[in-house]
Amino acid sequence: MPDILRIILAQLNLRVGDIAGNTEKIIQGIETARNDFHSDIILFPELAITSYPPEDLLLRSALHQQVSEALEEITKSAHGIVVLISHPEKKNHAIYNACSILRDSKIQETYYKQILPNYGVFDEKRYFTEGHTDVLFDVKGVPVAITICEDIWEPGPARNVAAKGARLLLNINASPYYTGKTARRRNILQQRVEETGLNVVYLNLVGGQDDLVFDGDSVLIDSRGNIQQCATPFSESLIPVEFSLQDGGLFHLPEQRSIKTLSDEESIYRALVLGTRDYVRKNGFKGALVGLSGGIDSALTLCLAVDALGRENVEALIMPSRYTAAMSVEDAEQLATNLGIKAHIISIEKPFSAFNDILQPLFADLAADITEENIQARCRGILLMAVSNKTGKLVFSTGNKSEMAVGYATLYGDMAGALAPLKDVSKMQVYALSRLRNEKTPDIPVRILERLPSAELREDQLDQDSLPDYETLDKILLRYIELDQSPADIIRDGFDSETVQKIVRLVDRNEYKRRQSAPGIRITKRAFGRDRRYPITSGYCEQ
Repeated sequence: MPDILRIILAQLNLRVGDIAGNTEKIIQGIETARNDFHSDIILFPELAITSYPPEDLLLRSALHQQVSEALEEITKSAHGIVVLISHPEKKNHAIYNACSILRDSKIQETYYKQILPNYGVFDEKRYFTEGHTDVLFDVKGVPVAITICEDIWEPGPARNVAAKGARLLLNINASPYYTGKTARRRNILQQRVEETGLNVVYLNLVGGQDDLVFDGDSVLIDSRGNIQQCATPFSESLIPVEFSLQDGGLFHLPEQRSIKTLSDEESIYRALVLGTRDYVRKNGFKGALVGLSGGIDSALTLCLAVDALGRENVEALIMPSRYTAAMSVEDAEQLATNLGIKAHIISIEKPFSAFNDILQPLFADLAADITEENIQARCRGILLMAVSNKTGKLVFSTGNKSEMAVGYATLYGDMAGALAPLKDVSKMQVYALSRLRNEKTPDIPVRILERLPSAELREDQLDQDSLPDYETLDKILLRYIELDQSPADIIRDGFDSETVQKIVRLVDRNEYKRRQSAPGIRITKRAFGRDRRYPITSGYCEQ
């Protein structure tokens, strides 16, 4: 139909470095868009051929040779449709974050990303050189412009192409998720529309890559600033977008696909499930193994593992000690039964006693302290890793962000594992997500949700013996870690001075633990690792 401009947004889940696999998926998308949707344009996410972020793979000469060969193969398939494919491009001693326009099995033109982010999780200036040239091309008489991700977060590139006559802006992205990102993105897109009067099509990558999750959430915003169409977030799909070209205009046709906005908790849970699933599957592992304590953190971790990987791919170890309450074992067993997974009970009494006996000559004149508590945690770590070795299942560490912040975790004990799904999830969020999960099916026993948290490593132990209540702790940690407030600022907000000073000291001195911890799924704007990079050895102090 000559009066319709049909565009396919390929919201794909790709794998970093899997150039052959990504190329196959890209070509399949082109064929589907051309033959099934009869589309005029298909666009793919930022750096689709390598996926994002390729990091120091970009420094490998062989990678660029493979990218060149893949681009040639994709170009051959680009006939009867315009293809926008993004890739790294090496020219002389420079590397560009590029997007090529393919038409009639040829590269018509290539656009280079102009604004390179170098904050938070982004290190693009380490690898790429900035582009300086706008690119417009014509499809069915419509002047179309390209930008790549960060280009649209600043007003310049969109204003420039609008001034040159563009009427439609296609923005391709690899924009990672964090809580509140959807609203922030859409505000930025609507600002660009208000400034330029352009129709904006926003396409984003979807899937997990190490600690990052890309949520997709692709969207069309018309020239009046209205959200006309949005893709299902956290889901791979080909999304058709259509414009009417009658009477020389460019109007979006009646809405075809829309969804309700997810709550913060729903978005976080979906991000954790997707990130967990892709971490295990993209790395070729068989499943997950969780140490199940009867507490809230391990309960939520187990639910995430089952939802991500299927119950048949998840096992649990219940490892009581002399200090473990009977109700903890009962609740752990009930949760495993509710989820339909294998759970094995292995007491740690024998290895714990053996370690105590071996160490007795060294510790004879020393009082029991945290050392004995840590030995118990490390007994559990050894058992988990042994079963992991035998079964090929990855151990999931169950610690949360609040614990990791203040070092309330044992190196080589409960910190042992290949992935920590809750590493960026605060304790209060753990409770909220657990309640949300129970709305789906009430698998987590109510007693787990209602009990006061305890590590159960000594008699009558509660977390609040060593820490303030988690509601207070999380508010202080939010201000210090994510908002970069000083202790003085936090105290002025009404928090107890002694408590704030204690928490800040704990955060600062436990960087060495966090540096050795398993990666976790990023769901906040300031996660430990890529976002928050502090030296282990430091004399800096804000006390």
